[in-house]
Amino acid sequence: MIELQNVSKTFTLHNQGSAVINVMSDVSLSIKAGECVALTGASGAGKSTLMRMIYGNYSTQAGKLLVNGVDVASAEPREVITLRRETLGYVSQFLRVVPRVPTLEVVCEPLLMIGQSRDTAEARAKELLTQLNIPERLWGLSPTTFSGGEQQRVNIARGFVHTYPAMLLDEPTASLDARNRAVVLSLIQEAKARGAAIVGIFHDEEARSAVCDREIDVTTFSPVAA
Repeated sequence: MIELQNVSKTFTLHNQGSAVINVMSDVSLSIKAGECVALTGASGAGKSTLMRMIYGNYSTQAGKLLVNGVDVASAEPREVITLRRETLGYVSQFLRVVPRVPTLEVVCEPLLMIGQSRDTAEARAKELLTQLNIPERLWGLSPTTFSGGEQQRVNIARGFVHTYPAMLLDEPTASLDARNRAVVLSLIQEAKARGAAIVGIFHDEEARSAVCDREIDVTTFSPVAA
């Protein structure tokens, strides 16, 4: 479902004499349907960079990056947009939405974008918001006014509202209390059970042990390590 073939990444620092930093080199890995893989390594090792490359936010310098057969590294922008809408979900650490849009609408949007009826989208969104303990009185308000923990849970609801075949999770349990943490872990297990291929960053070791099938240390992809 997700496959990297000989992928390399560099950053050019244009404000520092166009110095080139080699971030990772010749990365090859595969994540199967129904598998959850944790990216590990020290801060700055490239975990987030690798996730952003898979999502198409960062370009690659070499290699292929396949998600459900689409090479994100060489795909046209419209192909990447379609992939994100239908196939590849991304739960980031931070909620980024248009101000004044109600929470229920924020969570419904991924389903509406793929043609689901409003009734179906709202029913699923309400189910997730209830599971994640977002009070109904808040559903008509913009989540930009919420606490950090509430925003994170809205972000998780939005990320799981559609049954994406592949998912990227960036610290999905960070800052959550035990009750909501358990809900998120159950959502990840459900996604695995339906066959989603998942790549995640989990600094929460207990969460990582609970849902991840294996770990990949990204420091081994460093040109220095090689």
